[in-house]
Amino acid sequence: MTARLIIQLAALLGALGVGIGAFGAHGLRPMLEASGRFDTFETAVRYQFYHTLALLAIGILLQVRPELRMLGTTAWLWLGGVIIFSGSLYTLCFTGITKMGAVAPVGGLLLIAGWISLLLAARQV
Repeated sequence: MTARLIIQLAALLGALGVGIGAFGAHGLRPMLEASGRFDTFETAVRYQFYHTLALLAIGILLQVRPELRMLGTTAWLWLGGVIIFSGSLYTLCFTGITKMGAVAPVGGLLLIAGWISLLLAARQV
């Protein structure tokens, strides 16, 4: 994955995070609170933003240090983790399909693997 693509993905995830977060906090808050899912929704948005900022940082780092190709692996892992972790929680919140809660740990494992990938990439710095 190129530095440019990572930065573009971070921008997209950031924009989506703001939009989804605002929509949930303002437009859907009563529904989320009634279903007891507001905290779940906030967790999904929070983790999306943590990893959006982390993606942005590694995109910038990869621009400066293109030889750190393992950062591309980190980016893929985080992207997959956000899509699966936050996506499954969003789906749970908006549809009530409780089985989606069982999918979230897979995304969490991808997020953890991304951090381990970053640790391994840092050995080259």
